[in-house]
Amino acid sequence: DTDLLRRVGEALGAEARAEQVAVLLGPGVNIKRSPLCGRSFEYFAEDPLLAGEIGAALVQGVQSQGVGVSLKHFAANNQETDRMRVSAEVDERTLREIYLPAFERVVKTAAPWTVMCSYNRVNGRYASENPWLLTEVLRDEWGFDGLVVSDWGAVNVRTDALAAGLDLEMPATGGHTDAQIVEAIRAGQLDEAVLDRAVERVLTLIQRTAVALANPGTADHDTHHVLARQVATECAVLLKNEADLLPLGPTAGAIAVIGELARSPRYQGAGSSQVNPTRLDDALTELQNLGADVRFAAGYLLDGVQQPDSAQQDERLLAEAIEVARDRDTVVLFLGLPASAESEGFDREHIRLPANQLALIDAVAEVADRIVVVLSNGSVVQTSTWEQRADAILESWLLGQGGGGAVADLLLGRAVPSGRLAETIPIRLEHCAAQLNFPGEAGTVRYGEGLFVGYRGYDQQAMSVSYPFGHGLSYTTFNYTDLAVSVEGSGTDTRVRVTASVANTGARAGREVVQLYLSDPESSCVRPVRELKAFTKITIGPGASQTVRFTLDARDLSYFHPITRQWTLEGGEFEVAVGASSTDLRLTDTITVEAPELVPPLTVDSSVVEWASHPTGGPLLRDALGDGAEALLGKESLDLMGSMPLGRAASLPPMPLDQDGYQRLAAAAVQAGAGTFEA
Repeated sequence: DTDLLRRVGEALGAEARAEQVAVLLGPGVNIKRSPLCGRSFEYFAEDPLLAGEIGAALVQGVQSQGVGVSLKHFAANNQETDRMRVSAEVDERTLREIYLPAFERVVKTAAPWTVMCSYNRVNGRYASENPWLLTEVLRDEWGFDGLVVSDWGAVNVRTDALAAGLDLEMPATGGHTDAQIVEAIRAGQLDEAVLDRAVERVLTLIQRTAVALANPGTADHDTHHVLARQVATECAVLLKNEADLLPLGPTAGAIAVIGELARSPRYQGAGSSQVNPTRLDDALTELQNLGADVRFAAGYLLDGVQQPDSAQQDERLLAEAIEVARDRDTVVLFLGLPASAESEGFDREHIRLPANQLALIDAVAEVADRIVVVLSNGSVVQTSTWEQRADAILESWLLGQGGGGAVADLLLGRAVPSGRLAETIPIRLEHCAAQLNFPGEAGTVRYGEGLFVGYRGYDQQAMSVSYPFGHGLSYTTFNYTDLAVSVEGSGTDTRVRVTASVANTGARAGREVVQLYLSDPESSCVRPVRELKAFTKITIGPGASQTVRFTLDARDLSYFHPITRQWTLEGGEFEVAVGASSTDLRLTDTITVEAPELVPPLTVDSSVVEWASHPTGGPLLRDALGDGAEALLGKESLDLMGSMPLGRAASLPPMPLDQDGYQRLAAAAVQAGAGTFEA
């Protein structure tokens, strides 16, 4: 819900301003490439559109209060292992389509005051010293006009970073690297204008933040706590709800609340993101405050540090939990990850719940008829090994200081679940395509899965998952009808208008996240099976319906061509699908889009087939081959020699084209504007 995220940003901005904080170090819009990333709790999604839209809304909210943000970590920072120096080896198309678009969307639509470069190398070069990232892409292409700051300790060589476009090194080095800049300028190794430019950007940031620092005001923490509870309510995802066990109404009877997390909530991630809450709700107290008939048992030790008697304590707590569960009508199990399991600074080793919690599920299932599991975790946990023992599963993530009240509201039906998964929950960790190259070795991590991150990878392999991207249940039901899709214009002026009707067919008001996915079934380059291109969250009363409208532009239909190195729209058929998740597509339609034919330029590496099929180069080649063209460009010859660069094939029999003939052919292609042949 981008409107809600904007309100969150406004509250964060007001609190930062009240504390005289000029720049809030976030949001992080890096892609959730692997469930093992230790910092996934701080990032938004496995999909770049979703991460970019949410990130932009948050930035707009924060900066509306006169407080800047630092959009991070730019770029390809998708793991904690060896994060200070590892080289993320990523082809440009994958960067452009997966890892850069969220940053691009935020820069272009929300104008963050600062961007923070990441620690890691990108294709062998430190992000802090990468002029392609920090200047060519960020400033020249996207129009960023703010300040580029380093992550804390990310600068390798200060003068190289300054020349690449890094304006501010953090933290300060006691003047050591300042002296390097002075020395480089005096030696003529660094243009003083480069330093002037960085100084100007620092002064601009100081000017932008001066008003807020001079007039900090106060933050309304009580109102913000109400907002925190609302946000938490909307973020929790109802994964499963057999026989409509939730919400817990009068038929639920006496309730057993089992799990230390019910009274000791895990509400935030670990590492540099930790903050002190103004208040902290826990689910156990909130359930009791709302009048639920509750009996509690801790069930397990939460502390990740093992004590000499941990096993004995777990056995005692397990026995107590079994007795409480046996005596109650419905069991609500609070499970999840301790702070020691996921944090900035290290990656997770697996996605399983702690062993003592898995033992608790098994034991309680032996004595309880109805079980609800409430999860608390920053990144996904495996559910496939135990979910059959649970009648309902509420994935609450890390819900912040109002999370306890939110969970109580959802369990008792005072609120209706409306969160949707921003990250696929796989059946097994090994099914995630990134795991073939995570976290890398010898200082290098290869993004070998390319575009096929998250649901893109599972779809490409036709692989079943526990819960798909975009999934989330409600206490009501929704019906989709009346899909209408129209195409306006052509080429770069293409617009696709999409409308659909969504009706609430249940007895309660609810919120639905309507998702639009696009497929290009025939493309000259491999494309994902489907990709999220738009979404909206709507509120619908019982028996009511609402029309949703989306507009896609040419960029939404395009891919980044690896040869021409530009966004490319190919004409032809596209499939537009609207639904409730990446696999729950309720309505589909096919459209035809017109665009100029894609004609990649001929180069020294162009193959015989590429020459033969080129609209300009093909006739030139046939003329050069003369009478032998028909035989040499037939199927049998092309099967044998078609993939060879023509310049090399020209020297081989039976090609009636020597090197001199090839050079004349290449010159004719250049004159006709069909290519370039510099070595």
